[in-house]
Amino acid sequence: MAIDFTLTPQQRELQLSARDFAGKALADVGKTIRHLPTAEERFLATRPAYEDVVAQGWLRKVIPAPAGGEGNGMVDLALIAEEFYAVDANVSLTLFASLLGLLPVLNAGSPDQVQQTLRPFLSGTGAPLAAFCHSEPGGIANFDEPVPAEGTRTTAVLDGDQWVINGAKQWISSATGWDSKGADILTVVCRTDPNPQTRAAADHSLSVLLVPTPDHGFVSDENFETMGHRGHLTPRFHFENVRVPRENVLGEVGGGKALVEASFAGTAALVGIFGVGLMRSAFDFTLAFAKRERRAGRVPIIEHQAVGYALADAKIAIETARYLSWKACNALDHELPSALELAVQAKIYGSETAVKVITDLMRVVGIDSYNHNLPLAGLLQDAIVLPLFDGGNMGVRRRQLHSLLASPDYDSLDTVTT
Repeated sequence: MAIDFTLTPQQRELQLSARDFAGKALADVGKTIRHLPTAEERFLATRPAYEDVVAQGWLRKVIPAPAGGEGNGMVDLALIAEEFYAVDANVSLTLFASLLGLLPVLNAGSPDQVQQTLRPFLSGTGAPLAAFCHSEPGGIANFDEPVPAEGTRTTAVLDGDQWVINGAKQWISSATGWDSKGADILTVVCRTDPNPQTRAAADHSLSVLLVPTPDHGFVSDENFETMGHRGHLTPRFHFENVRVPRENVLGEVGGGKALVEASFAGTAALVGIFGVGLMRSAFDFTLAFAKRERRAGRVPIIEHQAVGYALADAKIAIETARYLSWKACNALDHELPSALELAVQAKIYGSETAVKVITDLMRVVGIDSYNHNLPLAGLLQDAIVLPLFDGGNMGVRRRQLHSLLASPDYDSLDTVTT
């Protein structure tokens, strides 16, 4: 048996390159957006940094090589995500949310769909955005529920050779684009069998449609003022008779449930890494603070046992979350049977641990950490959403793990042996 968390020379180079780029290109984003009054203004102010991300090839690096990008798997994505998130969560989330928006295309698109859709995302120019349109007003944890539950409420009805889409979506990263007219690519989860008498089987009633920026019928309703990720846009919008060609279904008609689950399984482990990046930034600041500050005492506060214990506990938690997330990413890369369970565990543990660790580090710094002149308050604001988005831990993620545990053929050692 070999257990090895050593990065390859190529991965170490990728890690250091991502760290260098993030330190130079993303470090000032928070200051730039801090005093802008609206969500839209803050989002627009991040565009130059995002354009730099694209121009320097980082969007290509997160797109898999088989699709024309330079990505070599989930572990490499985790390395990039940690380095970016440790510096700025806003542009980082815009980047990885665009990857999520492309995942249904990458997972189920035809060769022509993949080629046509990814062309602007591989060009290295501009600021292309993709959005995975899943969440809806009123909640979507039970998106696949059959009647009498509502489940997914956005519908797509065939009219000749076109799908006609109607319905509302919200909390969809970057979905309204830079101009409120829609992202370059929308992958939209719809009910393509809206007849209540025939949609009892949710496995066959949902589909994901590929929707380029609509010419008409895309209506932006509200840009939410969120607690954290202040420079990232999560709007509410709706479709009014938006039409796309019949062939714009990704995969099979009725195959949407499996496609949604596959897309989110691929990002769950990255949410754990987002938490690692935020914790790492908080830890580095607090460690430097503890070595420097005496707080009117005789010695730097790191000399006090309680402070040392708090820092040690934080570092242990960071390492644990990182390695669990790396293991999950490795399992996803190798399509191991344990991949889904590990990804869900990484998402839950990394996200919830980030909130606790940053809160504990704020206690080390004291009341000054409540001031936005120091970074910890902002890091906590960014961390709080991690247990809630990409499938909330209390609902979708814990339900998935519960379902795995309740399965008659569940083996608790699968995650050890695979």
